[in-house]
Amino acid sequence: MRIAVEGCAHGELEIIYNTITEAEKVDGKKVDLLICCGDFQATRNLTDLKCMAVPDKFKDMCSFYKYYSGEKIAPVLTIFIGGNHEASNYLQELPYGGWVAPNIFYMGYASVVKVGNVRIAGLSGIYKGHDWLQGHFEKPPYTDQTLRSVYHVRNLEVFRLKQLSGKIDIFLSHDWPRGVTQYGNVQALLRKKPFFQNDIEGNCLGSPVNMDLLQKHYPSFWFAAHLHCKFAALIPEEEGSRNTKFLALDKCLPRRKFLQIIQVENDANIPLKLSYDLEWLTILSLTNHLLSVKCGMHMMPGSGDTVRWMYTPTEEEKEHVLGKMNNILQVPQNFVKNVEPYDPNSSPRKTEAPSLRTNPQTTELCNKLGIDDPVALLQVLNGIKEVKRDSSFSNTDLDSSFAAELDTSASESFDQTFESSSCTFDDEDSSFQSSLETQPVGSLRHRMTPLKLPPAKLGLSSPESSDELSSKVNEEVSEKIPVVPIEPDMKKFKRRNQSIYTSQEDSVE
Repeated sequence: MRIAVEGCAHGELEIIYNTITEAEKVDGKKVDLLICCGDFQATRNLTDLKCMAVPDKFKDMCSFYKYYSGEKIAPVLTIFIGGNHEASNYLQELPYGGWVAPNIFYMGYASVVKVGNVRIAGLSGIYKGHDWLQGHFEKPPYTDQTLRSVYHVRNLEVFRLKQLSGKIDIFLSHDWPRGVTQYGNVQALLRKKPFFQNDIEGNCLGSPVNMDLLQKHYPSFWFAAHLHCKFAALIPEEEGSRNTKFLALDKCLPRRKFLQIIQVENDANIPLKLSYDLEWLTILSLTNHLLSVKCGMHMMPGSGDTVRWMYTPTEEEKEHVLGKMNNILQVPQNFVKNVEPYDPNSSPRKTEAPSLRTNPQTTELCNKLGIDDPVALLQVLNGIKEVKRDSSFSNTDLDSSFAAELDTSASESFDQTFESSSCTFDDEDSSFQSSLETQPVGSLRHRMTPLKLPPAKLGLSSPESSDELSSKVNEEVSEKIPVVPIEPDMKKFKRRNQSIYTSQEDSVE
């Protein structure tokens, strides 16, 4: 399977697809899949544009709305995760993933899917220690604070990803895994991004939970974006034979290395269709009771707890969920437009205020699995929607103990049934991670599984070892593709400077 990997898309879908088409013409080989590592900017209209955490002067509709409206169709199956520059109100409708436009699939807060027999896991957002333990409490219209916290990674999604077993072929994140720079050509990186040096030496560049996940699963490939440069690394397992080929890519701008085409082994007898991963669906079902939509600390169970704390599914549990899905794991083509798309030819009118909406795709999946839609729970909590309640629940009891305010008798029954079961480097403009670390509070009823992070290496790699590693990674990770010039008749980019990323609350946002 030939896969095109994109760094930060920043809404420039037309340019990305045109670049893929030009690459296909050069080598005569078709690209089967495009994966994007965040900052996708799926803005359907001017209301969505209000829900992006960027200064007003940088808010541009770009070209996604054409694919949402049906004016254009994505020429290749596209999968993406969220970053820190997104239409958060739209993506919040699809917490477990779904189609944002025909042939364009968002992976949700976290997810695992398959294309053919290639298993792809993803984690949306960026890591911030001060929001790590929160529930998914944000709702549109957002405040200045929640406009940013809505895309911060939560411990629930990482806890769920840790329950996975078996091989992961590709892992997608927006943040880099913390400490990944020690496995690549650091000196070449610093020639392009000298202001990374303090963070690298202090071991605070990137996300600690991403490195924790990498060292838990060692996927064959890990792709990321966010820092707007191309960087390759090879991360070997300390005691074992596995290794992960890491590649970060730039943002979509002229003469920037934002796209790479790789070849991944796939069973030719399996059609290249998008399917749910059965183990992941089972994990969602088993951990539904851990979901919280409240603002406040929410801990995951740990090994010292008396309740179940390992949710890697048994075969019986997976079979149970497969039955709920009617033995069909292929993702249905159930995209629907639920708002009016932007029309550049219509006269300007007052934009509507963003509202808290459910999405039929999420409703359908939740009904099949017997799990809760976080948006529907938020609607209950905010009095937007009334539901039948069991008398044992209080009016505000919507926390992780029982996420059962919607009629979830099926999921409760399920939990009771199984409770006893057990490359090259480049360039300019960036944001970087300097996150607060939040320590688990021992007095709370659940403990967070501790992170296992690599030791910080304060010294930088030698040029010789770095060059040898870079050459090895470039041979193993990717095919070279020619630089495709952007001709005058294609859309000209508006240069987005680092003021987008260094202004306001955090330098990394």
